[in-house]
Amino acid sequence: MADPYESLRLRNQLCFPLYLCSKEITRRYQPMLDKLNLSYTQYVVMMYFWEMGGGSAKDVSRALLLDPSTLTPVLKKLEQKGYLTRRRDPRDERSLIIHLTEAGERLQDEALSVPEKMANCLGLSADEAIRLGELIGKVLMNIEKEL
Repeated sequence: MADPYESLRLRNQLCFPLYLCSKEITRRYQPMLDKLNLSYTQYVVMMYFWEMGGGSAKDVSRALLLDPSTLTPVLKKLEQKGYLTRRRDPRDERSLIIHLTEAGERLQDEALSVPEKMANCLGLSADEAIRLGELIGKVLMNIEKEL
């Protein structure tokens, strides 16, 4: 007789290993990010600005799937650290325009070793890492369609 609760077993859940993996990867980042004086969320926001140079708070929120109530204190903290400037958009006072400072740009050089160290920690080949990223991206796209 089949177990009616089989679908509830941890071993049958994709969410559980994803949760554990995310938690452990974030934990592995922390010693490297401590040297940069960044939290993981601050690091993700800085990577956005290193790539984009600047943008509105709304753009950052959408791109990183961060709720504005989570993003605002992160942006304030990064501004206090001297890495970003936040200014009201003269065309729309409700909108914040954010730019990297010179210190924020220099921090990118200090962060260069982080991705390689993390790649070594994961133990995946380059092809495996690309494929995993593609699959996770597919899952995220499918989840967003449902929202």
